[in-house]
Amino acid sequence: MVSSGTARRLGFTCLAGLPLTVSLALLQPPVQAQNQIPALPEDTSQTQPDLTDPNNLRPIDPDSGLLSMAGGNRLLSEADSAVSSQNYTLAAKKLQEARQVFNQLSNFYQQLGSSFSGIDNRVYESQRRKAVEAAQLRDRATYQLALVHRAQNQPDLAVPLLIQIVRSQQPTRDLGKKAYQQLLEIGFIDAPDSAPASSSSDRSNSSSSAPKR
Repeated sequence: MVSSGTARRLGFTCLAGLPLTVSLALLQPPVQAQNQIPALPEDTSQTQPDLTDPNNLRPIDPDSGLLSMAGGNRLLSEADSAVSSQNYTLAAKKLQEARQVFNQLSNFYQQLGSSFSGIDNRVYESQRRKAVEAAQLRDRATYQLALVHRAQNQPDLAVPLLIQIVRSQQPTRDLGKKAYQQLLEIGFIDAPDSAPASSSSDRSNSSSSAPKR
């Protein structure tokens, strides 16, 4: 049988050794952390193309891309089909998209052309002609969109579009006169257009710059 004095000595010895045991336990890293294997980075060399390789740089496909004259004309054709089937909601969507495409193209061509003004007249004239063509198609899409809004009994939406066309095409051009006539029919204006139509020479001279928006 252990005496009370012996028990006290054993208890004191256990308590004295406790801090050392705790310290050793804290110094040892967790077993779970030791067994974890860091994840290796994924090998993306097979999934991501080398963008520095000229063979990987593909040009814009006019047959499938939207940012092209062909892409905008395709949207106009889809809008015409939607109007023929009296699906005016779809027609308005397609015309709005075509309008945005042609407006972007006109701005881009005009910006490129102005960069070559006084440097390379050949590039300047080429980009200027493209800007004018894109602007004409933009205004055509805008006019058709205004007519679709009228067919939907939404003349308030057609008015600002028609005013944009008059400003862009000028009241003497065919499309500008048509837009002004639409404003007259809607009742937004009450003064008939008395401006003379542009002659062929006027049209050729006015086409030297892109219609303004």
